Amino acid sequence: MKYLKTMAWALLSSVATCSLASDGRVHQVKAAVAAPEQKAWGIAGNARSATRTVEITMTDNMRFTPAHIEVRQGEVLRFVLINKGRMMHEMVLGTQQELDRHAAQMLKFPGMEHDEPHMKHVSAGRRGALVWNFNRAGEFAFACLIPGHYQAGMRGTITVRAAP
Repeated sequence: MKYLKTMAWALLSSVATCSLASDGRVHQVKAAVAAPEQKAWGIAGNARSATRTVEITMTDNMRFTPAHIEVRQGEVLRFVLINKGRMMHEMVLGTQQELDRHAAQMLKFPGMEHDEPHMKHVSAGRRGALVWNFNRAGEFAFACLIPGHYQAGMRGTITVRAAP
């Protein structure tokens, strides 16, 4: 019985905050929800708030189509990412400096896993989605940071025009 309590605690604590009574019953469960983090290029968006959908095609010639996107400040975009290639690709949003730094890290640690609201992996032949609130005006970028892809030119730009 003690083993089962230990296993139940390990499982529950990995997905939620809870308290177990001495008899093993769960008295309180609260899901851990992290608030979206404001970045220089915006903040994670809610799919229900998306004002526009933009399809981005990714191919093994290491290109995004389209490679440039115009956005109005405050717009929430739902990106539909279509991988028409035979290898994994990803879309990572950021500033040019942030993407350069991250790409260098990926070269040093090619197996590094990352999962943030501003990035999405898409397996070969599959689709994915990324929702972003462009609440900051400026020139930003997106790229595939899988080692070799960024260096081969798999990048794009985003211009966010200031709200009138």
